[in-house]
Amino acid sequence: MKDTTLKSLDELCDRYRTTMEVMETGATNAIRDEGRAYGGFIRMAKGKFQEWLTQRLVEITWESELGESKTRLEINSKKIPIPIQMDYVGNLQNTVVKAHLEKNQEQYKYGLSVDKHVFIDNRFVLGIESKAYTENAMIKRILVDFYLLKTKHPDLACFLFQLESQLGGDYSSELKNPMGSPATHTLMSYFKDVQLNIVTLLEGERKVDRPINDPNFFKELKREHLEVAVDNLLATLKPFEK
Repeated sequence: MKDTTLKSLDELCDRYRTTMEVMETGATNAIRDEGRAYGGFIRMAKGKFQEWLTQRLVEITWESELGESKTRLEINSKKIPIPIQMDYVGNLQNTVVKAHLEKNQEQYKYGLSVDKHVFIDNRFVLGIESKAYTENAMIKRILVDFYLLKTKHPDLACFLFQLESQLGGDYSSELKNPMGSPATHTLMSYFKDVQLNIVTLLEGERKVDRPINDPNFFKELKREHLEVAVDNLLATLKPFEK
């Protein structure tokens, strides 16, 4: 891996450490000054940080490791319209509703997005869900979202980047090639076209009563974990280098 890439990853580790250190202070101030709930503030702060971290990993992989121009790269989360399926309309028993939907089918769309949409040369190539942690109830929604996106973008690569794992199995211990967990693999088996790649950045299963922003339960973000994330992104982005 290039020295510039490794330096950038070290900076991300430092940023993570600083963010966790100040999060408790920020939560205390938000409670005092704004009357906000501690748990809600912490969840929002962790979620925002993880989204930022995910985007930086994509940018570092593309610009530093691959040496590609940032002008070719776009990352957003704009809603993508998913159209109604007309075979569903054709099977409706209510003839009045059926006739209405057939006549107005262009109006029936669902706006869908995941946390990060990665475009190369205006082509949607990679979707990433970015979570502070994930449990299997959340995996179900993630799989459905990616399934719907792939009806319009069948070649889309699908990733989940999580700080901590609450999925069971070895997602939080074998960061490079996890075997996963029985429940997660069972859910994914019903969405064969999705091929969800799960990348966990911190070691140790998430514990509800041991938040990582608490200095007593702090978990180090190690550079080698970020290197694994970059390697995973490289496999998807390298085919688009010039």
